[in-house]
Amino acid sequence: MKLLITGGAGFIGRYFVELLRGQGVDIAILDLVKPAWDAGGIPCHVGDVRDPQAVRSALAGRDAVLHLAAAHHDFGIERDTYFTVNEQGSRILCDEMDRAGISRVCFFSSVAVFGDAPEPHHEDAPTNPTNPYGASKLAGEMVFKAWVERGQGRSCLVVRPTITFGPRNFANMFSLIRQIDSGKFAQVGEGTNVKSLSYVENIVPATMFLWSKPIAEVAGAGTRRPFEVYNFVDKPDLASAEIARVIYAALGKPSGPLRVPMWVALALATPFDVVIRLTGKNLPVSSARIKKLFATRTLFEADKLAQAGWKSPTPLAEGIRRMVAWYQAEGKGQPAVWRVPPKEIGGVPGLTRMGAKAEARS
Repeated sequence: MKLLITGGAGFIGRYFVELLRGQGVDIAILDLVKPAWDAGGIPCHVGDVRDPQAVRSALAGRDAVLHLAAAHHDFGIERDTYFTVNEQGSRILCDEMDRAGISRVCFFSSVAVFGDAPEPHHEDAPTNPTNPYGASKLAGEMVFKAWVERGQGRSCLVVRPTITFGPRNFANMFSLIRQIDSGKFAQVGEGTNVKSLSYVENIVPATMFLWSKPIAEVAGAGTRRPFEVYNFVDKPDLASAEIARVIYAALGKPSGPLRVPMWVALALATPFDVVIRLTGKNLPVSSARIKKLFATRTLFEADKLAQAGWKSPTPLAEGIRRMVAWYQAEGKGQPAVWRVPPKEIGGVPGLTRMGAKAEARS
């Protein structure tokens, strides 16, 4: 396989690079920026998936594409940008793969496509995305589905991860670990709401396991259809209070956080909501974050993944402990910063960080 990884300089992309490079896979990267880590001589094309010429150049000599590039953060991105990156970028990629004679692609979508559709959230369940991210990812899926339906050997594996965490990631789990470590964490309510999670060192090999299955028009044991969708969720799920207990134990702290009623927490968050609205800053406390962590149940099913023969090697609790160990050794002293795609093709990628507005990358 001569593989192009779009978004390969990012969090999940780095894990794919490390796994596949160790297996001798010929890899190239297309991303808005060069990797901040040692890519070991891998060709790194700096470009935008919305730019046909950049995509065309990066595809030269490749025979498969792992499409990770996305607009995916929930702060600092305009609505239209989600669609230009996640939908239009997918369409450009399909056009350029046809031009290059490439017929194999894996697309990372998201369980956000389900939105507020009723449970259970199996792969064939109704979709009803409630935010631009989920809607644009679903639109991207439809682009690849239409491309595969044109036949001639085209195939697409769609992976729908839930929240993915692990060492070197600065998103939700990092924020929770940091709050608990700093003593600023409080358990809101009983914490019985389930939070489906994906550990990065599980989802990466699972993707390659699924992608390696032979194609068959009617999927059976050991095969998959030309267009196939899999949710990725590490089971069994953990409730928010269980996640907190694992982090407390891994940090060596007494697992007895202050408990406050939901109504009290939302009242205390009101001043932060006002500051966010007035300044546009990405603050660590808001009523939306409190509801998301302590009141929202995010339960997704992964029966199809298990039936395909996959069993994750790392239990969720162990994955959390590994992330805490990384946090203590390296992550604690680093700021929580995320890259965001520019509104316009050729623009400067933005940076958004906790407690600050989105800003241009220097």
